[in-house]
Amino acid sequence: MNLYNKYILMLIMLSVMLASCKKSSLNLNPPDKLSTQNFWKSESDADLALTGCYNFLYAQGGSYSTSQYQVVAWDNFSDNSYGQYNYGGGTSALSSGLSAGVFDTYNLYQSSYYVNNYRAIASINYFLANVDKVLTGDKLKQYKAEGYFLRAFNYYWLAVLYGNVIITTADPYTLDYTKHMAKSTRADVLKLVEADLDLAIAGLPDVAYGSGHAVKGTAQGYKVRALLFEKKYTEAAALANQIITGAKFSLNTSYPGNFYKPAQNNSPEIMFSVKYQLPNLSHQDNGISVSLLRWKGELGTQDLVNEYEAADGKDTTSSAVYVKGKPYDNRDPRMRMTLFFPGDTKAQGWPFTGSYAVGTPGKDSWIVGYYPVKKWLDPTLVDPDYGTKGDNDFVLLRYADVLLMYAEAQNEATGPDASAYNAINLVRARVNMPALPAGLSQAQFREKVRHERRVEFAMEGIRYFDLRRWGIATQKLNGFVQNPLFPSVKTKYADNYDFWPIPQPEIDRNAPELVQNPGY
Repeated sequence: MNLYNKYILMLIMLSVMLASCKKSSLNLNPPDKLSTQNFWKSESDADLALTGCYNFLYAQGGSYSTSQYQVVAWDNFSDNSYGQYNYGGGTSALSSGLSAGVFDTYNLYQSSYYVNNYRAIASINYFLANVDKVLTGDKLKQYKAEGYFLRAFNYYWLAVLYGNVIITTADPYTLDYTKHMAKSTRADVLKLVEADLDLAIAGLPDVAYGSGHAVKGTAQGYKVRALLFEKKYTEAAALANQIITGAKFSLNTSYPGNFYKPAQNNSPEIMFSVKYQLPNLSHQDNGISVSLLRWKGELGTQDLVNEYEAADGKDTTSSAVYVKGKPYDNRDPRMRMTLFFPGDTKAQGWPFTGSYAVGTPGKDSWIVGYYPVKKWLDPTLVDPDYGTKGDNDFVLLRYADVLLMYAEAQNEATGPDASAYNAINLVRARVNMPALPAGLSQAQFREKVRHERRVEFAMEGIRYFDLRRWGIATQKLNGFVQNPLFPSVKTKYADNYDFWPIPQPEIDRNAPELVQNPGY
């Protein structure tokens, strides 16, 4: 863990991992070390330390109003949305490309994700190295399992974003910070992810998710993601099927109910999320309703809208129910559950009153040619504005994803059998979309799965990672026209962007052992 010297590490441990400790519980003399006399003495210390490990889920995403796991901002890296204020960094990534340098305040995203995940890993390694000092038995097994899950979670992010990164699992206080370490391959990082997830699966409770703490299904779901990323389709399908047959999760009968409170609180579909709770824990700076609606920081693209089928399951050119001239009617219901459209009023959930009571492109930050986001918004809100706080949980894993990952993996492993059809049709039936036609080839079914993933998870931060693991990101994103009204403005994506650059300061301070990813 040579990425930080011990003084930075000390600040991490003091300010984040043990943030909830009372001042009197820490002996800060000398000031560059945690007090071993007063910590790791009771079970409550383990609780505080584990809470600190989860606290990294609230890490800032490099700039104003965005956390790393504010998933809607991740769609700005894809063909799903445009971020007019560069929330999450997707706008700059698609306009200027990725670079290893350090940017101004509004362009620190790609380096902040690297830093955030390694800070979390340092804290988790410290927790895993010491928790057995105060716990034993089943409680120790569960707490260590949560630690293993969280380490796998953070290394998975590093693997999918940066690819080849440094692996360290040691207590950070035992490391020699005068020595440098080389990167490991993405394959080796994912081996660690799988191993940690196996330990987590073995020790986590086999119950429904709800408290914010990972459960067995959470770890299983993330392992399915890792296996799909590695194209281990047979293994991925088998593990996804274990989740399905385990019956601890199910689809929420209300698709929108997964994205706002209080409906989120009892959703049987949510398998992992970043928990918020007013008044003490709200979104960074402002509620998500302000950034999405008052400021319209993310806007759906016409290309995303075009992806939604007509209500009879056919494309708009062959549908019997689609009416030409009424492009927003008689479509897949998820379209209107995800985005707002011109002319929307209170009847469609548009939350503004007075002169803004009718949704109008070109007015109040609504850029013509795009569509404001409806998903994630509390339908009871009225006139959200600066100062409106929000506590929607950011959902990172849903049961619908498990079903669609199963359909994809099973199709790739054996072809589109009945179980693959059943999984995808369950997701479609939840919103009253018709079942897929029988007799599809493997290639045809693959395209149906990719379509379903796009419309089911629009504005949930999944599309970008799907495109990259399918190997079609360059095809879809290089030269993509985000707004058809401005066809000359196109996005930029190169093959080497599938591995983000290691932040240049990390390369500089760890040279020559730490080398940059290719192409930067």
